[in-house]
Amino acid sequence: MGTLVGVGGQPLTAMVGVWPSTVAAAVACVSLLTAARSTRYPAREALGADGVTALALLGYAALAWTVGGVITGATGLVSAGSATSVALSFGDLFILAALPLFVAGFLRLAPLPRARRPLLRHITDSYVCAVAVFTVLWLVLFAPLYAAVGEGSSAMGFALLHPVADVLVLSLLAPLVLTSPPQTRRVVLAAIGAFGILAGANLIGAITSLVGEPVAGGLEQPVRVLGFAVLAALPWLVRQDPAGSLPRITGRGLYRFAPELAAIAASALATVALTLVVLRIGGVTPLLPLVVGSAVLVLLVRMAGLLDESATLAEMVRARERHFHELARTNGDVILVVDADGSVHYLSPGAAEAYGYREEELFGQTIGTIIHPEDLDSARTVVDEVRRGRQCSASVRARVRAADGTWRHTESTVSHYAQPGEYDRLLVTTRDISAQVALEDQVNHLTFHDGITGLPNRAYLEERTRQVLRQRGSAEPSAENEGDVAVIFLDLDGFTAVNDSAGHTSGDFLLTEAARRLRGSVGVTDTVGRWGGDEFAVLVEHGGAARYVVDLANRIVRDISTEAFPVAGGEVLLSASVGVAFAEPGVDAAELLRNADMAMARAKEWDGSRVEIYASHMHDRVVRRLELQTQLRQALAEGDFLLEYQPAVDLNTSKVTAVEALVRWQRDDEVWAPERFLGAAEESGLVVPLGEWVLTEACARVAEWRRLSWDIGLSVNLSVRQILSPRFVDTVSMALADSGLPAAALTMDVDEDVLLENPGEAVARLADLRALGVRLAIDDFGMGHASLAHLRRLQVDTLKIDASFVQDVDVDSTVQLLTQSIVSLGKNLGLRVVAEGIEEQGQLERLRDMGCTQGQGFLVARPMSAEGITALIEGEAAPER
Repeated sequence: MGTLVGVGGQPLTAMVGVWPSTVAAAVACVSLLTAARSTRYPAREALGADGVTALALLGYAALAWTVGGVITGATGLVSAGSATSVALSFGDLFILAALPLFVAGFLRLAPLPRARRPLLRHITDSYVCAVAVFTVLWLVLFAPLYAAVGEGSSAMGFALLHPVADVLVLSLLAPLVLTSPPQTRRVVLAAIGAFGILAGANLIGAITSLVGEPVAGGLEQPVRVLGFAVLAALPWLVRQDPAGSLPRITGRGLYRFAPELAAIAASALATVALTLVVLRIGGVTPLLPLVVGSAVLVLLVRMAGLLDESATLAEMVRARERHFHELARTNGDVILVVDADGSVHYLSPGAAEAYGYREEELFGQTIGTIIHPEDLDSARTVVDEVRRGRQCSASVRARVRAADGTWRHTESTVSHYAQPGEYDRLLVTTRDISAQVALEDQVNHLTFHDGITGLPNRAYLEERTRQVLRQRGSAEPSAENEGDVAVIFLDLDGFTAVNDSAGHTSGDFLLTEAARRLRGSVGVTDTVGRWGGDEFAVLVEHGGAARYVVDLANRIVRDISTEAFPVAGGEVLLSASVGVAFAEPGVDAAELLRNADMAMARAKEWDGSRVEIYASHMHDRVVRRLELQTQLRQALAEGDFLLEYQPAVDLNTSKVTAVEALVRWQRDDEVWAPERFLGAAEESGLVVPLGEWVLTEACARVAEWRRLSWDIGLSVNLSVRQILSPRFVDTVSMALADSGLPAAALTMDVDEDVLLENPGEAVARLADLRALGVRLAIDDFGMGHASLAHLRRLQVDTLKIDASFVQDVDVDSTVQLLTQSIVSLGKNLGLRVVAEGIEEQGQLERLRDMGCTQGQGFLVARPMSAEGITALIEGEAAPER
């Protein structure tokens, strides 16, 4: 950048020309140092610590250029018009000091190789490149000027100082641009560009110093201003996405050899220039042979290094080849090298034995001959993709024939395999995955099949139904396709009791036997599956007329119920509840299956062993049931329920001995009896919180009456859901404690069917109640299937004779005998016997004659409010007072 002071002095106008570039250098200094020191610099995180340090060093380099420019400009103003000697000015020293600062900052952005050998190679190549570039510059520019100035002139040495230093720095740093990090590559390129522009300005300045007048009208200073402007813009060229994807560098890795390529290109250019000069000039200056000789010496050293690297690379290739063969020998995979036509060129040791072949049977043979014909096209497609370069490697699954004729499932990876001087081949790595495929098949089977019966499971039935309905399409219904697709749902009646009594192993065996009978009942085109629990489903895909489907459903019922099942050394007769639904136009798979399920539920309500065909009113009934459950939940939250009490009296004295709590629903202006909503409450689980409320209210009311010296008991009905709920016993205990009602005054009425639903857990819960002191009663005794063993296990206190017996007890001798038996049974067991549903005087008299002492019914007293019970008891107590 600086200008040498000539012998005859320098005009004032030339001195003024230094100041624009000095100002530009100052601007670059401020821009770089501000970005390096400011914490608000937006690209600070993208640059990192090294990048920020690089900006600071480049800023100090710009500061050195600025100081040098100021000193040079000031010196020119002071010494204008006076004679000066040929020497470096004080400002030139600052300008030269800027070079190592720039190099240090640049190397922070684009570092040199760290390993010793690559670093030495980079330095030698940079030197050769610098010598070649200097040779060209000397022959083209400075040799004529040298001849004009004279060999003994020191002006040439001082003039060449800046260009030589610039060429060395450019040769050292320029190749590092291609190896710099992607996020800073744009900054690195701009930095080397700025320095190249400044080097060009220094070259123009050197020529100006030698010829004694400005080149191209003083082009040096505008070029220098441009260089500093580019340098000032460096902080704002940093990418803001340092973690982004790396851009692909083309050229098959030529960037790795940038120093060598630059040295070769510069050396070639210098050789051409030198040849031309030697041919045209009679003599060559002494400086040129010295420089060229040093370059030749460096090239010889470099050649020795290349020979050593070549030997190392050859040994590496041989070592990798040995590693490849060793890996192929010890690896469990089969490794093949095949030609373009698929013929085997190399076969890993032991590969032939893995499939039972001899090696000579496979060498030279095409692999297509042992690939399954169905997989051959896909294998060829993958090979073509790799050969044409569309994929570096690709995987393909194919079945390969072993020597024994069996087909092995394999997974192969195909990639290019190239060796110098040979045709391109393909490397095929093959792994036997027969065990994996077998496991996948097993998993798929278990995913879509039931583990107990082996039948398709619910997921398979749903998917198969969707497929069948899609295939059926949108054909209009007609007599020909009526019932073409139908679903039959089947539930085994009484299976739960068998499973609980005989154990789950016997239950699983029973399910297997039922599945065997189902498969024998349906046609080969029909799909039989286990829906879940003791429910099965049959998908009739081509039933023809609807009559066929109905006949099939009836045949299934007969096959299940007519022959006993062997269970636990005995035999069990089961019945079946069957629902049938036909696929109508517009009905999807989920709706068809749901319709069959609803029809089966309807059949089960009729005590099973029945076939029900789905009708639209069944769906309406289900919807109404769901709406009722929603209204029940809201009524429970808003307190719309109330209690009535039906007295139980001593049949001899007509004195009230106990009351039975009966829940009612106050729905608008109507009071609903329990039979209208308890079923929905039981299904939805609302019967549990509703039962807790009934128990709490009734215990509190009866405890209040007992505090008035009325010795009466309380009877509360229980459902299966209540007994099996986790907090059942705790709820009863809490209700007794909160109300103060003695446990002996509370009787829990359980239906006989409760003992059949889940007898083990139900008996355990009821036994816990007995432990609290609560009494137990069997409600509707004589209508269910409870056995005397259950009575013994439960240790009940009361038997309640079902109202159906009481209705005919005075007119039917058989009923009289059965009722008398129940009364006698209760007395013999020491139980209290209560007759329910007494509505006529004759019934009351007959029960008294049988010895039944307790009863309730409309003849005795209707259900009434708490106030009615209070009045009734007070009326009984009045004569005593």
